[in-house]
Amino acid sequence: MNKKTVKDIDIKGKRVLMRVDFNVPMKDGKVTDDKRIRAALPTIKYVLEQGASLILMSHLGRPTAASDPAFSLRPASEVLSTLLEKPVQMAPDCAGPEVQKMAEALKPGDVLMLENTRFHDEEEANDPAFAKQLAALGEVYVNDAFGSAHRAHASTEGVARFLPAVSGFLMEQELEYLGRAVANPEHPYIAIIGGAKISDKILVVETLLSKCDKLIIGGGMANTFLAARGLNMQDSLVEEASLETAKSVMGKYGDRLILPVDAVIADQFSEDAATQVVDVDKIPAGWRMLDVGPKTIEAYKSVLKDAKLVVWNGPVGVFEMPKFAEGTFALAKLLAESKATTVIGGGDSASAVKKAGVAKQMTHVSTGGGASLEFLEGKELPGVAALLDR
Repeated sequence: MNKKTVKDIDIKGKRVLMRVDFNVPMKDGKVTDDKRIRAALPTIKYVLEQGASLILMSHLGRPTAASDPAFSLRPASEVLSTLLEKPVQMAPDCAGPEVQKMAEALKPGDVLMLENTRFHDEEEANDPAFAKQLAALGEVYVNDAFGSAHRAHASTEGVARFLPAVSGFLMEQELEYLGRAVANPEHPYIAIIGGAKISDKILVVETLLSKCDKLIIGGGMANTFLAARGLNMQDSLVEEASLETAKSVMGKYGDRLILPVDAVIADQFSEDAATQVVDVDKIPAGWRMLDVGPKTIEAYKSVLKDAKLVVWNGPVGVFEMPKFAEGTFALAKLLAESKATTVIGGGDSASAVKKAGVAKQMTHVSTGGGASLEFLEGKELPGVAALLDR
């Protein structure tokens, strides 16, 4: 990684403005999963140990009204206070004279949590005047919110124009592991792409195929590839508009694509559906493919056995329903047992390894779904580009 980190600058006695990703799930005003808050702790603790004061900012959800209490970051600040075992002050807003006063009154070791940046439309518009207001709260900017790095918003990219900008440790870790997949991967390098639609992931499929040795395709995307091969997928989800794209990818990289050979099929898209396992060319009328079958898992096993690097983005079945989660969980367990460097690309894949109980056995589980996908596509992320180069 060629970006400066918080360790590369002097922050002693300074006010550090830090962008975190506290976009956490909430229910009845309580945080239901504090994983993202915990992920920011190493950088937060380091900043405080260096004798700096800390101002944290984040978005939460998609509020439609300014200061909607359902989207307040107060519950996240309370969780952080418990984790740090020290008070975290809560600001009434994320900018303005009152917040400026609170920031300027901070002493070394103090923590101030700003209110949801998306309470202001200027955040997503990356409004320079709003970014300047945010920047005025601190003297140094640290971005530790990889999950928002693909968005050019005021708090992720705008503030970096007004303050020296460096990465936090979580951002550094994300760029290091995902960077391995993009820049100089170890071989054999196996990529796994799942999810529903080819159109969402065709860029990442093509980028990965230009670098990896084999690409495993599962989920709804696999149906479209199998249909493009001439198989009758019956009632399975097939993206008709992407059939030509799938044909062209197979024409170019056919020998390196691993598609399902058998499937768990259902007579309806429901937890109560009748199911059976069949080869992919024998799906009966009125049935649909919702998971990969045991022969496919065996095929995955032989492809993965010698891998040095595996990157996985997207489940290989409808894993939200227990009946169709077996393929995704079996794949997660294969990766957990692998000697390869395993990089899980956020979003549904991160939930899948967590649900399978093997998240801790992965080398790296990304905190950003959309950001990791765009990074793997080879795109420059605005929140990363804005940071100072080493």
